[in-house]
Amino acid sequence: MKDLLLEIIDNKKLSNSIYQMVLKGDLSIIKYPNEFVNVKLKDFYLRRPFSVADYTTNTLTIIYKVLGEGTKEMSCLQVGTKLNVLVGLGNGFRELSNNPLIVAGGIGIAPFINLIKVFNKKGIKPTLIYGEQTKDNFILLDFFKEHTNLYLTTDDGSLGYKGNAVNFLKNSQINFDKYYACGPNLMLKALKEYSDNGYLSLEARMGCGFGACMGCSIKTINGYKRVCKEGPVFKASEVIYE
Repeated sequence: MKDLLLEIIDNKKLSNSIYQMVLKGDLSIIKYPNEFVNVKLKDFYLRRPFSVADYTTNTLTIIYKVLGEGTKEMSCLQVGTKLNVLVGLGNGFRELSNNPLIVAGGIGIAPFINLIKVFNKKGIKPTLIYGEQTKDNFILLDFFKEHTNLYLTTDDGSLGYKGNAVNFLKNSQINFDKYYACGPNLMLKALKEYSDNGYLSLEARMGCGFGACMGCSIKTINGYKRVCKEGPVFKASEVIYE
């Protein structure tokens, strides 16, 4: 973990309330897709955790949805602004399969940009099921169309399959050897019930972000584990939903 001062070099709206921020600095500590960072905002006590959407040795990309006052302030920050960021947090996707399926719901698409690039570098084009409430909420579709075998689902049927990503999977003939998933808890629970042959990237309210406060603990077959420390990525087979 490193405490860094990073400079905003881009901060733009992608769709509706979803934004993409790019920061520059020494990001060499990041090693795996879907690690996360903790951003400190002026006048807010708790830091905000965000998945690493993409990274290089000197840039960090995060994708965030405006949900409260903190993210609303983030959306207004200008290029050149410097932010204090804890970097190198959590355990990301480390095991790469040969026939991967990615399942993303809503803002749960954020952790997968870099993972897709990693697969592509290995000569693998993953299958992606990307679900949203309505067509206007999708982001970066040109990128996903080029780099994945893409299936879209919408709750209202405005684009792609009418229904959620898990229901589409159940009714499809998609073959995969492992899945990688991030999205609402109800989606992840339904996916695990359908198949536990994969990895879940979990979200949780985090007080500290590095394992000290225990506030983000979840129940697993091996006892309670912290999303910020042992996660955010867990084997689906070890997570207990009640």
